[in-house]
Amino acid sequence: MAERTIGWGPRSENRLIGSEVQRIDGVGKASGAAKYTADINTPGTLYAKLLTATIAAGKVTRLNVAPAEEMEGVHAVHVLNGEGAEIRYEGTLLAAVAAERPEIAEDAVRAIEVSYEPSEFFVDDDNLEAAEAAGRTKPQGENTQGDVEAALSAAKVVHKGYYGINTITHMCLEPHGSHCEFTGDEDLTVHLSTQNVSGTGGQFAGPLGIDESSVSIICNYIGGGFGSKFQAGEWGLACAQLAKKAGRPVRLMLDRSTELKIAGNRPSGFAEVTIAGDADGNITAWDSHHWGTSGINGSVVRLSLIPYVFEIENRNRKATGIVCNRGPNQAWRAPNHPQLSALTATAMDDLADKLGMDSYDLFKKNLDKTERPDVYAAEMEVGAKIIDWKAKWHPHGKGESRGGVKSGVGMALHTWGGRAHAAICQLKVHSDGTVESYGGSQDLGTGTKTIIAMTIAETFGIPMSKVKVHVGSNAYPKSGPSGGSTTVGGVSGPNRRASQEALWKIMDLVAAKYGVDADSVEAKDGYFRSGGKTICSWTQACRLIGPMPLEVQGTGPKDDGLTDQGVGGVQMADVSVDTETGIIRVNKFVCVQDCGLIIDLLTAKSQVLGGMIMGIAYALSEEQVMDNNTGRFINADLENYKLPRIGDVGELVAEMYQPDSEYDRGVIGLGEPPVISSGGALSNAVANAIGVRVPVLPMTPQRVLEALKGGQA
Repeated sequence: MAERTIGWGPRSENRLIGSEVQRIDGVGKASGAAKYTADINTPGTLYAKLLTATIAAGKVTRLNVAPAEEMEGVHAVHVLNGEGAEIRYEGTLLAAVAAERPEIAEDAVRAIEVSYEPSEFFVDDDNLEAAEAAGRTKPQGENTQGDVEAALSAAKVVHKGYYGINTITHMCLEPHGSHCEFTGDEDLTVHLSTQNVSGTGGQFAGPLGIDESSVSIICNYIGGGFGSKFQAGEWGLACAQLAKKAGRPVRLMLDRSTELKIAGNRPSGFAEVTIAGDADGNITAWDSHHWGTSGINGSVVRLSLIPYVFEIENRNRKATGIVCNRGPNQAWRAPNHPQLSALTATAMDDLADKLGMDSYDLFKKNLDKTERPDVYAAEMEVGAKIIDWKAKWHPHGKGESRGGVKSGVGMALHTWGGRAHAAICQLKVHSDGTVESYGGSQDLGTGTKTIIAMTIAETFGIPMSKVKVHVGSNAYPKSGPSGGSTTVGGVSGPNRRASQEALWKIMDLVAAKYGVDADSVEAKDGYFRSGGKTICSWTQACRLIGPMPLEVQGTGPKDDGLTDQGVGGVQMADVSVDTETGIIRVNKFVCVQDCGLIIDLLTAKSQVLGGMIMGIAYALSEEQVMDNNTGRFINADLENYKLPRIGDVGELVAEMYQPDSEYDRGVIGLGEPPVISSGGALSNAVANAIGVRVPVLPMTPQRVLEALKGGQA
């Protein structure tokens, strides 16, 4: 008998949910048929380029755009920061030019006459003493709990260490940008690379003086966002202004250098940590002061999250922000968590070393200080088996050396919220048996369209080929932005609710037509059955709907068990370090991750693998390098902003932890958690290999060699 309650049903009854299903847009992306913002080229499209500031701080004393305006092929020039404007970081946008061809626009930008009055700047975010002397610090608070001094005095071992993680910047494969086209004076169509389809229309409307209802936002595909693409951006507004001035469509995409300088950074974090424990490895005290920069506003990663994951009874923590002349920060995959995880996990690993303990045992000993100790314990056990921890671990630096190459293992834990965002969907079931879903969400490449199609097909018991998913337009019912790992829960809940309500309506029609009890009707594998007997096919049932489609609206989130929040995971790394060159090689990298009910196992694993690769990047090579003499971002290009290649990532294992207790929780977001503990796990593996801490991430060959020599990296 069919129970008419909202839910996911028993795991054993699901045909699609929990299986590995390829993305429904995969062929379009692989073949090049998928059209991204940079591919939009409506008739008459002009190409825009930007003039950006080349100083770190000062004022614009002269900006003459007349030479650009007079060039043949130039149709519009827009000034963003003209004479008298304050410059607070390199890359500040000064002017934009729209021309017939990209090379004409580039020539026009070079023709603009600009001069500056430079002023003092500061970019050295790890140098707290220099920042204090320059008046560049902002206290971010201090918090004390328990009796730290007494705990330190009574401890078996006290460890003091310095740790750091450098600023990195957003490096989306598809840079920020838009294609803007006016129809008449008011109606604006924007193809925007965005994580926020439903929420960006008003960001264009206000500054342009038009109604929000006149702005159409379209984003069929996006080549990465990771937290940086919630806003229209000043470059997006500049594109719209150029289109309005020129009376023609304009496409403006940031070049790679500008993308790195101004599209958003992930703040740095440096810390002095004192941590203490008893003879059994129980952590009894924590005292830390961390500092760093988010750029010109001088904030730093959150005080309340350190020590990360673990709630230490006796603790003192202090944070100081440093005001630096760097581009603005934007949310970067799990804001605050990767930095504070690295600072915490490394200190814990060093404490274990001083206690003569296996760091696995120290982490396990202190799981009672976490919110989900049983889950972490189970995940640690799974991870340890996969990576063969007990066979590979050894006291720091005491492993076998083969031709100067030493190996080691390390681990770290992470947590995240992942609650579903608010969303609405409109579901249409047609008389021919096809189903359509409409929602103003966006598919970041994570498989949102696939998740929706699977949810609907599973509910109706039909093939996914009968489902068509429409997202990527603000003309569709409103959906929340894709941030905070909220999208899968945000879209699956409303579509499940709408599908179940529509299915019940169709069951009632079937019951009335064939004279059976409606509560006895079930839908499976394209047929309706009652009492074990087939009544009719899905297509036959849908003909009962009539000429107009059956429409149902789904909303969420609701407290009906479809979604939940709160996930965790463990990462373990096996690395080799060449002590002569300082080069680190990742041999095997394991993530054991829970995320509640998994809809598409394939895309879930893909999210974990992607996070791990980004973790390897910031742990081993990726960083924003600033020149203290000029205040400029000196590696803002694809050649020198070091990201890992295929051969740099080693063997990656994504193990999804989903016992029945996890399945029963409902869907929880997954996009951000797998990037969090990578830095700590890899740093601990390197320390286990070579016997000394490389204190600052990324662990470049130079920093490894300096650590081996006893210097500070």
